[in-house]
Amino acid sequence: MSETIKADKVFDLKGLPCPMPVVKVSKGIKEVSVGQIIEAVTSDPGALSDFPAWAKTSGNQILKSEQVGKETHFFIKRVN
Repeated sequence: MSETIKADKVFDLKGLPCPMPVVKVSKGIKEVSVGQIIEAVTSDPGALSDFPAWAKTSGNQILKSEQVGKETHFFIKRVN
């Protein structure tokens, strides 16, 4: 197992269809300070391409993504 990242806020997005996980994170990331980390937990297969594209356009940084069963956990650092 790789290093453990501690999230400052967790978003449970399981069961939400595309594009809602990215929409919720895009709004929700403003709830943490710059430099803090959120964890987005989603079951949407489209999130594997949606989150990296969103991070690139928003300027935020995906520190790690990992599959846990049918869920994907994204650890995202707020950069701006």
